[in-house]
Amino acid sequence: MADSIGDIELFCAIVEAGGISAGATALRSSPPAVSRRLSALEDRLGVRLAERNARRFRLTEEGALFYEHCRKLLATMHDVEAEVSARGATARGLLKVGAPMELGRRRIAPLLAEFAARHPGLEAHLVLSDAGLEVGQDGIDVALRVDRPDNPAVMTRKIAATPRVLCAAPSYLADRGMPERPADLARHECLRLARRHYLHDRWRFRTDSGVEEIVAGGHLSSSSGDVLHGWALDGRGLSFEALWDVADDLEAGRLVACLADYASDEIELFATFQPGHPVPPRVRLFVDFMAASRLR
Repeated sequence: MADSIGDIELFCAIVEAGGISAGATALRSSPPAVSRRLSALEDRLGVRLAERNARRFRLTEEGALFYEHCRKLLATMHDVEAEVSARGATARGLLKVGAPMELGRRRIAPLLAEFAARHPGLEAHLVLSDAGLEVGQDGIDVALRVDRPDNPAVMTRKIAATPRVLCAAPSYLADRGMPERPADLARHECLRLARRHYLHDRWRFRTDSGVEEIVAGGHLSSSSGDVLHGWALDGRGLSFEALWDVADDLEAGRLVACLADYASDEIELFATFQPGHPVPPRVRLFVDFMAASRLR
């Protein structure tokens, strides 16, 4: 059984590295030794797992099926080992975290590094995307995302909330003027976020008479919040930002808050993860850590 597990780990390492030579480097072995072990595995299984030569490594249909099952088996084994050895007190194994681009770079990355430093047996990997990462579909253990997901099959926990701030660079306001009321945005350049197939151009403000919704228009939009932030700093227009993304810029005067008397909705950050019995310690402990963090 031990040899079988070793062969599974070897095969996954070769596939994930993209070939025998790269796999040998990852395994700290030699290409001839790795090639011999792969051939022995194929002989034992009675099938060819990969077509390979000096320039090419391609899985056969049987190899692709074997890899998919091996990957799931190793993930389950790592979860079981982590749970048994740590008894829930220590995070071990590989933790893959997904987060929005700008929030991930500015806030989540330092917190993930701090969490990893507290758990020497942990390997942490951060995936950044403004497209809206999904647990399971995107191969991540924890997805930190704005807005509560609709998927009832995943576990969800609220991590933090922050106000939404309309802001612009002083140079833009000097040229175009400060908006006094939400309706004034009709004559301004609004920098809009696009997620998957939806353009976030409906901006909402609270007024004395209720909630006023403005259709934000402009010439610039992006799927990256980081890009919108950069455009705002460059004086390209007004951007609706999470306070945790622009707090430093507001304090330094690089950006100026607009329509401060018209409070807008808060942005909520949620952690989503797959249910488990038990939930792997690396996931549970990281979510607990984020909920208790300084992210506000």
